[in-house]
Amino acid sequence: MATSSRRKPVPVRKGSGGGKAPEPSRAVSSAPAPESAPAPPDQRQQAELFDRAIKLFHAADYAAARGLFGRAALGPVPAMAHSAQLHAAMCARRVAAHEPSPQTPEEHYDYAIALINARRFAEAERHLAEAIAKRPDADYVHYALALCCGLAGDLRSAYRHLRRAIEIQPRNRIAARNDPDFAVIGRLSPLLELLYPERAASVQPFH
Repeated sequence: MATSSRRKPVPVRKGSGGGKAPEPSRAVSSAPAPESAPAPPDQRQQAELFDRAIKLFHAADYAAARGLFGRAALGPVPAMAHSAQLHAAMCARRVAAHEPSPQTPEEHYDYAIALINARRFAEAERHLAEAIAKRPDADYVHYALALCCGLAGDLRSAYRHLRRAIEIQPRNRIAARNDPDFAVIGRLSPLLELLYPERAASVQPFH
């Protein structure tokens, strides 16, 4: 992410690395379709899921264990399903206990950048909205929110927040043009018209 006028945002990482870094080249112009729910496990699969989840639980990998317990809870063996539900609840509490609790606009912003890196766009958007509520004229927060919404496929919201970032600090237009994180979504309408108005003189303005 390019440098804004008020502070230098934490850059959104590129490359591989567990599949957590958002890659602008994969951005799409619409939100991805939801995946179909997997079929409930049979008895053998339920036992395998539960065993794997228990090992992760004892290794303190509560986030991964929680997902497996959740799937095992859908299996046909009632006692195992009940135990899986209890363990999933324990995992949820322990994961929540380790989640940061941002308070200031800066803390919400910094945490949101980490969430964008992990492609957790909905959560990042909520934290950036919290930052804007407390500091509505922070151009770098609007800039980050524009990127977040754009990568999530919400180009209308991306346009609105990037326009506000440019209104507060006009240099953000040049920053976004040179920002590799905007490389793909910046070529899509309506962001294209916002970033390159000279190319869109004959195009009906987007509202």
